[in-house]
Amino acid sequence: MKNNRSRGVAMIEFAFAMLVLVPMLLGTVGIGFQLIQSMQTTQLARDAGRMYARGLDFGQVGNQRILATLGRDVGLHTDGTGDAVLMLSTVKYIDNIICPAANCTNYQHWVFAQRIVIGRPGYRASNLVPAGTTVPVDSSGNVTLADQKGNTYAQALFSNIGNPFVNAGVDKAADQLPSGTVLYVTEAASKGFTMPPFANGGVMYAYNVF
Repeated sequence: MKNNRSRGVAMIEFAFAMLVLVPMLLGTVGIGFQLIQSMQTTQLARDAGRMYARGLDFGQVGNQRILATLGRDVGLHTDGTGDAVLMLSTVKYIDNIICPAANCTNYQHWVFAQRIVIGRPGYRASNLVPAGTTVPVDSSGNVTLADQKGNTYAQALFSNIGNPFVNAGVDKAADQLPSGTVLYVTEAASKGFTMPPFANGGVMYAYNVF
């Protein structure tokens, strides 16, 4: 009788322990998958940025497929579907050599020279594009020089993203920047792992500036 009673107590203790250990295990698994997803998204933005800054033309479908291969684990596709988006931007600083202040709306502003979106458009808004605006691009993702100079919708917003020149306080001083200074910015966003209530599947976001 005593042995049976001991076994019953042990089973009850085990059941109570599982009430704590099982949620902890599931939570650890959920957080682990979220971290993996976050690192994959960060790596995608970094790898795409390196190739983009070295001059690879991602306006070509064949080169876009390279990025889709790199981002397949986060759901990046070239047909506009999936749960990921990759945004590639060439951003230029407009100074008085490119456009004299008297004739230039975007004088001493950072503007888009090119913007290419791969994946599911609108999956996540860009931190570079002001809310309610649409960058004026052609079918190849290029912004005309006229729009770079005079279209306010071509301006890039750096308040929510790192810019080494803005952070150094020289973005408004034309004489401190080489004429036509260019930055290559990549932004990647993907859907996180979902396992309620431990992982809510929120959007993972990463960016790189070259």
